Amino acid sequence: MHAPLFIDVAGLTLTKKDVRRLQHPLVGGLILFARNWQNREQLTQLCLSIKDVRDDLIISVDHEGGRVQRFKSDGFTVLPPMASLGRAWMMQDKAQQAHGHAAMTALNKATACGYVLGAELRACGVDLSFAPVLDLDYGASGVIGDRAFHSDPVVVTLLAKALMQGLLQSGMAHCGKHFPGHGYVIADSHVDIPIDTRSLTKILKADAAPYGWLSASLCGVMPAHVVYPKVDSKPAGFSSRWLNDILRSRLGFNGAIFSDDLSMAGARCVDGRQLDFTEAAVLALNAGCDLVLLCNQSVGDTSAIDALLDGLDQAQANLSWLPNPLSEERRQSLLPCTPALDWDSLMVSSNYMQALDLLI
Repeated sequence: MHAPLFIDVAGLTLTKKDVRRLQHPLVGGLILFARNWQNREQLTQLCLSIKDVRDDLIISVDHEGGRVQRFKSDGFTVLPPMASLGRAWMMQDKAQQAHGHAAMTALNKATACGYVLGAELRACGVDLSFAPVLDLDYGASGVIGDRAFHSDPVVVTLLAKALMQGLLQSGMAHCGKHFPGHGYVIADSHVDIPIDTRSLTKILKADAAPYGWLSASLCGVMPAHVVYPKVDSKPAGFSSRWLNDILRSRLGFNGAIFSDDLSMAGARCVDGRQLDFTEAAVLALNAGCDLVLLCNQSVGDTSAIDALLDGLDQAQANLSWLPNPLSEERRQSLLPCTPALDWDSLMVSSNYMQALDLLI
């Protein structure tokens, strides 16, 4: 059975409605937000209760460092923005340039950052963080900004690979975003429909280059809610050309593809028409996404989640969407394969203490 839907939950503990939804066979995971966080003990208990519902559910979070870090207190390390690693790469005098000392230090720091990020989350029961950001820093995008490592795709690739190595050392998979690149456009897809008018050649040479160079390393990829009209009239997350022809066939990526949040304003306007959640989810899945995210729908009027579950059931019944066994394999591959250290054990772990020292 293919379980493509990632949803959210309302608060600090599971409600009966949360449990019922998480039991649905089309739900494959959930994403946590700051409203789901009070302290480490509460977060750990929440994650345990989720696994009690179904142990195959993937518990995920946007936890990148900098301004995108959901848990920042009660022992969690406040991680630097990824741009600081790019600046560390560049901080070398002429004598160091010949040997690349600063670049090597930055790579080591990126691995340490990935390890601390992943190990702390896993100690509380979280399985996956949607990181790293692979967007290039063109200096114009407010929504990306210092979330990007650098403006050079080579530097972005190498720092991201180092951070991914740290995540994997902690036992956590990763998800690069936002394919083929969100850094060039100024508009924020949370509230608008960004349009990038560059040619495919220019995008592949710059923004999309890290995805090709990391195709054998990336566990997951999240496409951007951006329209690239010289390539396709649809946003990348709804475009078979971007996901199948370019990302999979041309760039060689074979891992899991997540849609970005379908509740975002830029998500569901396709070819001039505003789609409902079910239409958007079916279009994304049929275009090549393995998994779809619907966020921030468990608070207030929560009917959207149930409507989407009913809609996907109906789409499956009328064959407008067919579950994909390979997509389910990709989903399950994102679950941790090794046991996590509990928090107290992590705090005295030599690997963790070494990583913290490298971050200072």
